[in-house]
Amino acid sequence: MSDTPFYGPDFDLLSKQDPDIAEILLSELHRQQSDLQLIASENFTSRAVLAALGSTLSNKYAEGYAGKRYYGGCEEVDKAEILAIDRAKSLFGAEHANVQPHSGASANIAVYAAFTKPGDTVLAMSLPHGGHLTHGSKVNFSGKWFNVVSYGVRQSDELIDYDELRDLAIANKPKMICSGATAYPSLIDFEKVRAICDEVGAIMWVDAAHFIGLVAGKAIPSPVPYADVVSFTTHKVLRGPRGGMILSKAAHAAAIDKAVFPGMQGGPIMSAVAGKAVALKECAQPSYQKYALDVISNCQELAKGLENEGMRAVSGGTQTHLALIDIRSTNVNGKVADQRCGLAGIVLNKNAIPFDPESPAVTSGIRVGSAATTTQGLGKAEMHVIASFIARAIATEAEGELSQIKKEVHALTSRFPIYAA
Repeated sequence: MSDTPFYGPDFDLLSKQDPDIAEILLSELHRQQSDLQLIASENFTSRAVLAALGSTLSNKYAEGYAGKRYYGGCEEVDKAEILAIDRAKSLFGAEHANVQPHSGASANIAVYAAFTKPGDTVLAMSLPHGGHLTHGSKVNFSGKWFNVVSYGVRQSDELIDYDELRDLAIANKPKMICSGATAYPSLIDFEKVRAICDEVGAIMWVDAAHFIGLVAGKAIPSPVPYADVVSFTTHKVLRGPRGGMILSKAAHAAAIDKAVFPGMQGGPIMSAVAGKAVALKECAQPSYQKYALDVISNCQELAKGLENEGMRAVSGGTQTHLALIDIRSTNVNGKVADQRCGLAGIVLNKNAIPFDPESPAVTSGIRVGSAATTTQGLGKAEMHVIASFIARAIATEAEGELSQIKKEVHALTSRFPIYAA
């Protein structure tokens, strides 16, 4: 079966004009179809989203906002942005939505710009305990421009220590408190965070990049009723195009919009905005709600499977789409595990665990996610098979055994095709 029909009739033109790029597109399609995609921040968009991304909207410059553009000819792209905004507000029950940020990091920059000034104190989750680069890393703008005080998890159960969070908030009087992470498998108690914010007069910011899709699917509690502002990416569990978005209370709408444009970026990528609108419509369907629940149950099953293989799930398991796995029992570090799994056709990432004795470049853990495999249609039974593949790959450096696992991986994924012609 040829893969080229997936790209449409224009692929023949691309193949003639730039065969090098055409070959890369086909190779990447084959990689996504064949290997197991367990990166927690990745997913497969629908063909409809990809169609919007590759549309003529890419040609239009649209600085400003609908009805208030700095360029003419924006009548049609205005409609796309208004649709995306209305769908976001409806799906999440938000008072205001800005759909223009190019990425999650761009959205986070805008949040800082809307509510703080350089030098202000911000409370955010520690990177080694699961936080994001934009939550205060010293190599990131957030750590360079702001006084970021970090909170973390308890060593006893690896859950957020809300007592410590409150103590730090009272002692440091932050302008803003951020909750949200990239490697925290448990739910966040937004009501507790709201109470702490109110006690110290801080803006409540939730970086929901990783779990917003589960919120969209009504599978976990929403931060929107509690937070002043919620930022997120659109390309993880939400299953949209690569990009960012911001939700906020109506009182903060003007500040958010001004921070996005002209504060931190020029014209939006209108093809991406249209793709976001398509994804939001898809998320409003009952089938997506089932998908979100399946993502969680599959991840829980994968974590159980890995524990059955002798590894340890951080915080006792997962309540979301990702699991953080302590692999020290294997006597292999995260870096080596990542490499071996890659050779076996299993795409995941090394990841620090709380209180990790290894460096961030080495780590004692791996992070796995279930969003992409669930989109493919894999279920609980397959999660245990995947856990076995991971355990076998980590345990060997023999090229022959890794190649054999890869064959078995490809046999599994061939039963659950994506983007089949």
